[in-house]
Amino acid sequence: SFTGIIMTQKYNEQQIKDFANKVLEEGHCLIPALFPIEKIDKWNEAFKPLLEAHIEKEGHLKNRGQNRFYVTLPFVPPFNDPEFYENETILSIVSILVGNDGVLCQLATDTPLKGSQYQDIHRDTKPLFPETGKETPPFQLAVNFALVDVTPENGPTEISRGSHMLSREEGMRRLESGESKLEPILMKKGDVVIRDVRHLHRGTPNLTDVPRPMVVIGYSRRWLFRPEVSIKVPRATWDGMSERAKFWLRFNPVVNELKDGGEEVYQTFAY
Repeated sequence: SFTGIIMTQKYNEQQIKDFANKVLEEGHCLIPALFPIEKIDKWNEAFKPLLEAHIEKEGHLKNRGQNRFYVTLPFVPPFNDPEFYENETILSIVSILVGNDGVLCQLATDTPLKGSQYQDIHRDTKPLFPETGKETPPFQLAVNFALVDVTPENGPTEISRGSHMLSREEGMRRLESGESKLEPILMKKGDVVIRDVRHLHRGTPNLTDVPRPMVVIGYSRRWLFRPEVSIKVPRATWDGMSERAKFWLRFNPVVNELKDGGEEVYQTFAY
């Protein structure tokens, strides 16, 4: 059980605001060495059989492209550790960006293997009000951390800095004209990226023999319903969670037991 853990804040108030401002201005921030490497390694070991089972059962769907797989994580140990989803630093930044009444709605992974290819450049969501031609403050965030070091060789995500506040067309125009460029996000185990999912980005090929799992913990505004994602919380876990954790997870189903959920429902991801 994780009860009794005292969450400590690693950064002061100004540093937290600086991280949030970086997301607002550039589309993402990187927080170094936030999670303990020993725990990351446990996640990676526990994830390997889940990835193998997914590829065997529905790998033919190629739900993120050739040899690239999106796999939801079950909300059980080691993946239901509040040091990750209820992290003091992350929640402080997320609260500034999507409100302190936001929701935690996604726990999953994206993993390119050898043979993966460049994805088309895309955003993960449409604008809230496409008819206005304007972007809004953030409403959907991805908190990403890798289960291995991310190097130029094993498929780093490439992002276009600042493109989250541009239309897709304008962002693409700037990339094609050379005004802006795609930059790889390289990460060490334990590093965390918080990103506004509207920025233009793409997955790149993993040229190594080792899978490169990237975890995504999704936080959104209170009113944003994303039917393609949810976290099924086992009743026994729910009963042992802090009031704050229950608040962030309040719109997710609490279940008596976790059954195999069938095929991944989050198939359309590029906008």
